[in-house]
Amino acid sequence: MKNLLVTGYRAHELNIHDQKHKGIPYIKKAIIRKLIPLIEEGLEWIITPGQYGVDLWACEVVIELKEQYPQLKLSIITAFLNQEEKWKDTKKDYYNGILDRVDYYAAVSKQPYDGIWQFTARDDLLFRKTDGILLVYDEDAGEGSPKYFKEKALKKQDKDGYRYINISSEDIQSIADDENLSMDYN
Repeated sequence: MKNLLVTGYRAHELNIHDQKHKGIPYIKKAIIRKLIPLIEEGLEWIITPGQYGVDLWACEVVIELKEQYPQLKLSIITAFLNQEEKWKDTKKDYYNGILDRVDYYAAVSKQPYDGIWQFTARDDLLFRKTDGILLVYDEDAGEGSPKYFKEKALKKQDKDGYRYINISSEDIQSIADDENLSMDYN
């Protein structure tokens, strides 16, 4: 696998409203655990839609991993221009800091938000350009925006052998439990 789509919940879907939330490091560690074996198998590009939440946390992870794996490349492909336009300033600053460090950035639609068709076009492109998906999603935790990505990935898996990799809330909780247990022993 050369190109991997990484996405999942938006921050608000996880009731995360700022970058100081204690759950974010565990989500990032879960992403790292899934990415490292793939990178060592030859993964070259991580591509994300760049939404505020799992997408941007994955970008942070990739930026960190590039120190150890300089061949790794990071791309954000948004649905439309200036997706961050209505975000709060702190979120905009955070996003722009990440954009400054990606290897490739593009908006599928070269205009501001105009309709749901822009998301459909973006998603079609993301699935065409990638060999698999790493999705942070847990149906048992309730539906959210990643549901559509899972459905599309599983259809593509059946048809084309597209690789579907999931991170569930249990995976993240296990990391948190392991860390808290090791803190108890120290």
